[in-house]
Amino acid sequence: MTVHAHPDDESSKGAATSARYVAEGHEVMVVTCTGGEAGSILNPAMDRPEVLADLPAVRRAEMAKAAEILGVQHRWLGFVDSGLPEGDPKPPLPEGCFALVPLEEATAPLVALIREFRPHVLVTYDENGGYPHPDHIKTHEISMAAFDAAGDPDRFPGTGDPWQPLKLYYSHGFSKARLIAFDAALEARGLESPYKEWLANWSDRPDPGLRVTTRVECAEWFDVRDAALLAHATQIDPTSRWFFVPQEIQREVWPTEDYELVRTLVDVPDPERDLFAGIDVKVAVGPAN
Repeated sequence: MTVHAHPDDESSKGAATSARYVAEGHEVMVVTCTGGEAGSILNPAMDRPEVLADLPAVRRAEMAKAAEILGVQHRWLGFVDSGLPEGDPKPPLPEGCFALVPLEEATAPLVALIREFRPHVLVTYDENGGYPHPDHIKTHEISMAAFDAAGDPDRFPGTGDPWQPLKLYYSHGFSKARLIAFDAALEARGLESPYKEWLANWSDRPDPGLRVTTRVECAEWFDVRDAALLAHATQIDPTSRWFFVPQEIQREVWPTEDYELVRTLVDVPDPERDLFAGIDVKVAVGPAN
């Protein structure tokens, strides 16, 4: 089970891993906490009146298409997008948004989903949310709380029989080492690199790559990942940075998606190459209907 803040996050963070595990026979559920209602249209080609007329419905349809491409099950938690406050000072968050929902209230539906789906592995964001969007940080908070609570019969009564996931990971994307590797590979081939400025300004930000414990080989599914990304047409411009590095270079230079093992109730190898390492069951099977 992977837990995300907005539709499109599941395709930009760990999508090739999800597609690999689906192909190998695992059941994968993507949980989206909000509907992305406060999102902007980031692809100029989709900045059209009929899209703006009902952006939430468009984003729901995009999410359904992406889930079909990845082969995952999908559930909404139903919270309202908080938006990303900008300005100095930043404006207050809108009343009733996901980030302002009390922790216990926001955690309850995720506990219910964990108890229903019974995942062995839970994947979420780190304490910074991957980046400091209030919904990403809240996603981290409820994921940690739900991991601890789902197996406790005294917590959240009425949300199903207790179920304890065995491992919890943070997903990590663009580490400094990954950017350096792509930058060098593009330069060696005489191609323009989009990462020069990003790397030049890196010194003032943390490097999630230093926290990576687990690298999952998934290069075979990079095309599935990109197709799922493009399904979110309002959010993903086909000419954007997501597609600057040709897939053949990605497969050669960085064929993994990277994770940090944060909690485990089973022994794991070091280094770890599989999110299911140490878990006896080969296929994470959901409950019988």
